Amino acid sequence: MDRKLYAEVIIEISHEKIDRPFEYAVPPGLAESIHMGDKVVVPFGRGNTPRGGYVIGLKDHTDFDPDRIKSVISVSSDGTGVEGSQIALAWWIRSHFGGTMIQALKTVIPIKKKMTIRTTRRVDRLISSEEMEAVIEECERRHQTARLRVLRALLAEPTLPYELVRDKLNVSSPTLKSLSDKGYIGITETEYYRNPVVRDDESAATHELSPTQLDIITTVTNDHFSGNPGKYLIHGITGSGKTEVYIGIARRMVDAGLQVIVLIPEISLTYQTLLRFYKRFGDRVSVVHSSMSAGARYDQYVRAMRGELDVIIGPRSALFTPFERLGAIIIDEEHESSYKSENVPRYSTRECAEYVSQSRGVSLILGSATPSVDAYYKASKGIYRLFRMDERLTGGSLPAVYVEDLREELKMGNRSIFSRRLQNLIADRLDKGEQIMLFINRRGVAGFVSCRSCGYVCRCPHCDVSLTEHKNGRMTCHYCGYSEPKPAVCPECGSGYVAGFRAGTEQIEADVKTMYPRARVLRMDADTTREQGSMENILRSFRDHEADVLVGTQMIVKGHDFPLVTLVGILAADMSLGVGDYRAAERTFQLLTQAAGRAGRGDRPGEVVIQTYQTGHYSIRASREHDYASFYREEMAYRTLALYPPVWHMLAILVVADTEDDGLRQADAYKDLIEKRLDQIAASGTDGTVRGYVLGPAPAMISRIRDKYRYVLYVKNPDMEILVSVKDVLEENMRENPNRHVLTFFDFDPLNSV
Repeated sequence: MDRKLYAEVIIEISHEKIDRPFEYAVPPGLAESIHMGDKVVVPFGRGNTPRGGYVIGLKDHTDFDPDRIKSVISVSSDGTGVEGSQIALAWWIRSHFGGTMIQALKTVIPIKKKMTIRTTRRVDRLISSEEMEAVIEECERRHQTARLRVLRALLAEPTLPYELVRDKLNVSSPTLKSLSDKGYIGITETEYYRNPVVRDDESAATHELSPTQLDIITTVTNDHFSGNPGKYLIHGITGSGKTEVYIGIARRMVDAGLQVIVLIPEISLTYQTLLRFYKRFGDRVSVVHSSMSAGARYDQYVRAMRGELDVIIGPRSALFTPFERLGAIIIDEEHESSYKSENVPRYSTRECAEYVSQSRGVSLILGSATPSVDAYYKASKGIYRLFRMDERLTGGSLPAVYVEDLREELKMGNRSIFSRRLQNLIADRLDKGEQIMLFINRRGVAGFVSCRSCGYVCRCPHCDVSLTEHKNGRMTCHYCGYSEPKPAVCPECGSGYVAGFRAGTEQIEADVKTMYPRARVLRMDADTTREQGSMENILRSFRDHEADVLVGTQMIVKGHDFPLVTLVGILAADMSLGVGDYRAAERTFQLLTQAAGRAGRGDRPGEVVIQTYQTGHYSIRASREHDYASFYREEMAYRTLALYPPVWHMLAILVVADTEDDGLRQADAYKDLIEKRLDQIAASGTDGTVRGYVLGPAPAMISRIRDKYRYVLYVKNPDMEILVSVKDVLEENMRENPNRHVLTFFDFDPLNSV
């Protein structure tokens, strides 16, 4: 007699009322082919409509009447099986960050697209180095920049993946074909992804590591191989060689038969970084990123499951690569906000990586020149082991940093956006043939109000964050709802120079061209990087010294290495300080330090000019001295006093409704439920249990979007699990009292004001 088998299936519908597993009988003909994680087709609802779903459990008994249980129709041909650990991770994400199980599953498991036979192409140099140099000289005379890029790359590395040349060097297929027709290069296509790069084993083996690098690599890998995988934070200044440490750890893990996930912010997926990994790991390394098609992403997912890969590199989604023999997760630039998902479920990559590390015995390595306060706090508590890398590998020193007071510039009659020192230094660098980067941070700024005379910023008296200017002439706090009229004169000094702080890269570009007519200027911001490959084009042109000045937003200061850049101008540090957010000082310090790190990376010394109205602010003082420790001490004093993360945790609850009344009524109802839950916790907890408290409801930072009204509540407690239980209470209420006119979203330890 065949044994009975039952499948627990999550239905592929994102709706709270059915966000639970349903039991189905498995027909005898499918019993051998169904596995946990498979996508299946099942009859659902009164009409037995065929619906897709995921198997999250299999068992040989049921608590229901077997005669009333429906049966699985089929194991879907467009699905994939995943390891139980992937299902467990999805369940953990759903439990800790909200949303539905199906949303969590779709986050962890890519949707399969129709696959063709997997082929790969490579580009080979067919002529000698001497002949190639002659061709390069001819291309230089003819200003054939695209040809120059690929020929120079092949001169250094005789075999390269076709996709790397096309996408990262931005060389078109016709250009490659013309070089092939001339016999300079060969383009080879094979059915399997084999040896796209000649592995430079000798170079990798003889690469000289510093004692600090070697000590970190040895400590991490020895801990792992002795059965004690740990969690580590590498605090390394810009240019200190963190990437070589990551490669060294990965090399030892792979040599031991293990696999490695390397997470880097999307913007850091540079040609140089990828090539360094390709040279070490050849056809056993792959990359995922946002510009890849869904089918290409799925292809890498399958290759990982088949054991064809040892290393995967990519942004946060690469964390979900289904490696069976995972040994290490490396998160570079761990402070980057892109590691927090902005879509439901709003998961934190670092917290998910910690869960994987703990549940699967995997080493976790975080690295940054400006560690997040959260990560450094964990290091101070011994949760992470801290390593420091305080020297640049090139032997060069960190750049000299000057802080220019824009209040004094105004008093001296300088109404330009450039201080006098910066104007003089720009002229000096142009005369010397060196390069300049001008950075202005605009992201997340919503018109904070400040005084141009004394630097005073209008702030909330209850939350110690800046007030945000609205079109109705009032300023509002987006944490507690406090509001007041915008002042006509400065409350501090009485001047009339009070206004919202706004500036733009386009205006800066125009000013540079006006003041320095001979300067070749490039601009990189959201407007100039809309098209695929445009960012790489701009960066490549600047790297090839086709421009003297690069003007841009924060995307220009993330991980780029330009040896000829000896001057960085930070035009308005106050723009990130004035954001109505408790993390404003942290973001400012990180941006200023990262921007300063772009100067003097070659053999020429660098200089940095920070322009600000708040010269005494601790984040600016610390960035001028390259002093993370002093910044951390002052920032933690503020966080401790205000009970902000990481000292306490915070849950943001966003209510989006069709009408103001609906939104406020629902938000008030949530507040009552939260207060009751916190009272229960206080009454039933031990002596060390903290009740915590709830703030709001208040209008969200953007109170209406597309005629939907938005309200926010914040819940604070030192115990994250208590906040998770608050979320669970509200989700249960949503299931019992559905309201199609109201949507609710949860965000734990939000990175931005909601």
